[in-house]
Parts: sequence; structure tokens; C-alpha cells
Amino acid sequence: QLVESGGGLVQAGESLRLSCVVSGISVDNYAIGWFRQVSGKEREGVSCISVSDGSKYYADSVKGRFTITGDSAKNTVWLQMNILKDEDTAVYYCGAGTYGAIATIIGSHKPRPHDYNYWGNGTQITVSS
Repeated sequence: QLVESGGGLVQAGESLRLSCVVSGISVDNYAIGWFRQVSGKEREGVSCISVSDGSKYYADSVKGRFTITGDSAKNTVWLQMNILKDEDTAVYYCGAGTYGAIATIIGSHKPRPHDYNYWGNGTQITVSS
């Protein structure tokens, strides 16, 4: 089970920190990814991490603004989101995936939602200007 929290309504330029608390599986054995989706559009990979080896991926649109971290002991992954922009408005989902997902992170490839086996219910982020 994956449970996201930390979403909300913020002004452009402000920050939010999302949490993904994982249970039933270990983040050490999975890639954990943050994806976002706007109604009518495909789910987009934002940032992903392989906690066991520290490999990370960031979409170009969030590089320098977002930071992903993970803690094996807490079985939790966070996404620190700074300098939020209007275009960051979306529902943010946390996903867990195995081999294919891990390989894309290590290879610095764009994450693919179908590589992720488990998903949370999502948390809404709305950025207003």
C-alpha cells in the first residue's frame, strides 16, 4: 500500500513537501516514483528513486526545483517541491515498480507508468498565480 500526503493549494513560488508512506513492500526492493496527471492527459513521471543504490531521475521541467529522497528505515519517500509554478498543478501519484522501473532510473530514461505495479490514490496540488 502506498499513501501520499502533503498536497494542497499554494501560491506560485511557494513550496510543498509530498510524502509517500509505503507498507507491505520494502522501498529497498522497488523503484519509487512520483508521477503527476492532469485531467485528459497522460500520467507523467516527475521524479523517481531507487532507494537501495541512490539512483534518481528528474524530469527536465522540475530539475533544480524538486528533490526526491527516501528512507529505508521509515519505508518512506519524499518529494520536496520548491519554486512551484502554475504548470505544476496536477494530481500527484506515488508508484512502486520493480526491474523495469529500476532500470529506467539507472539508465536516466523517462519513467514509464506501466513499469509501476502499485499506486497510491493521489494527492492534489494546485498552484495559483
